[in-house]
Amino acid sequence: MNYELQQIQAFLKVAELESFQAAAQSLNLSQPALSRRIKKLESILGTPLLARTTRSVSLTTVGRDFFPQAKRLVDEFDHALFNIRALAENRIGQITLACIPTAAFYFLPAVIREYNARYPNIRIRLLDLSANDGLGAVLSGEAEFGINMLSGHHPDIVFTPLVVEPFVLVCRHDHPLAAHDSVTWSELSTHKLIGVGKMSGNRMLLDHELSSLTQRPTWFYEVQHLSTSLGMVEAGLGVAAVPRLSMPDQEHPLLVQRPLVEPLVKRTLGMVRRRDSALSPAAERFVETLLKHWDKGGVEGSTGPINL
Repeated sequence: MNYELQQIQAFLKVAELESFQAAAQSLNLSQPALSRRIKKLESILGTPLLARTTRSVSLTTVGRDFFPQAKRLVDEFDHALFNIRALAENRIGQITLACIPTAAFYFLPAVIREYNARYPNIRIRLLDLSANDGLGAVLSGEAEFGINMLSGHHPDIVFTPLVVEPFVLVCRHDHPLAAHDSVTWSELSTHKLIGVGKMSGNRMLLDHELSSLTQRPTWFYEVQHLSTSLGMVEAGLGVAAVPRLSMPDQEHPLLVQRPLVEPLVKRTLGMVRRRDSALSPAAERFVETLLKHWDKGGVEGSTGPINL
């Protein structure tokens, strides 16, 4: 309907004070301006709302019915404005991000902890997804942004690189390869290698980078999650090649890691977001916290942040 909030507010004030003069003073309006607002509202609704005499103002039958509805409308509008201001000032809200599991498990909690300390009333919805599914969540709008691998380019995605990390060998401390300072990929050809499925981002990167080797390792076991491969290594079923982020910073009681060389394979992690979509104020503050954390060198053992 073609009415203005000011007209409804004028009606409510006259009804509450039962006086055009008192209502005009309260709203800092002249009486003619106030009267025009009331008449305009009554014209739009097609019925009188106020019964006027030379000495008093009262509600008509329709006016008495409209009064609580009008008050509720104004109250809801004021409440909506309050919430929008709170969102803009980062006092309330929710952000949704899609993150590959390794970064979600080993790195992101530190960022979330710092963010929660600054913005305790903003909820965080974390989607720990594979690289492909995480990219899909950002493209569909289910997530505002994400942490993902650089694997190809999508015209609707902006990728901001954060860090480059190498792949490392993980084996039990009593495994023969644990005695090596570093291990070549060709040396893994004689060992049972545990890897993730062919469609995962990590696997596609490794298959591409190792395609020129004459003596390539064979993926003896295939799993869906890197954490599963680490559990199988603990059980002595084989060795695994995983990104550095997959290994905890603290010394593991059973597992050790060794650099994988010839070739040195690295993956680039970064922030992904839709090219045509602006982040909410709450998400912008989270990204600021994220970038500040990476600038501090938030992940040990990586090659460090990329200077953009």
